[in-house]
Amino acid sequence: MKKIVLFVEEVYEDLELWYPKLRLQEEGFQTVVAGPVAGHIYTGKHGYPCKADISFKDAASGSFDAVVIPGGFAPDRLRRSLDVLHCVKEMFSKGRPVAFICHGGWVPISAKIVKGRKVTGTVAIKDDLENAGAIWMDQAVVVDGNLISSRTPADLAVFAKSLVEQLK
Repeated sequence: MKKIVLFVEEVYEDLELWYPKLRLQEEGFQTVVAGPVAGHIYTGKHGYPCKADISFKDAASGSFDAVVIPGGFAPDRLRRSLDVLHCVKEMFSKGRPVAFICHGGWVPISAKIVKGRKVTGTVAIKDDLENAGAIWMDQAVVVDGNLISSRTPADLAVFAKSLVEQLK
């Protein structure tokens, strides 16, 4: 059974974590939520709670088949964690799907894996992505090798579909 890690931090975008998590579970994949502290409950932008199954440190040393990085304000904190960046870099270098949406693109920027790659994200981080060397595209979903990116919660259906297709 394939195992996917999803990152959580305070003020994550509720739908951008829960929609992919539930969609992946529907497909029979195991989902694991990683946060700064295992067992802690983090609150989304819209108030929805999410309990971390494991810590970022455990995620960095774990073996996963894909990583999902939701947006909201959480990515600003996620990108400061060396364990998160290590996990993202390792997944990318192994050719495993690295999926991010909205402000989630800040994490791959900090992991230094977007240079020369086609991506999307919320228009608010377009300059950040381009300044990191990415080729920003205004599309609902952009798949460039093992990078899967989307702009906003409105794009979640095609985002999750693309991730599921890569994992099958």
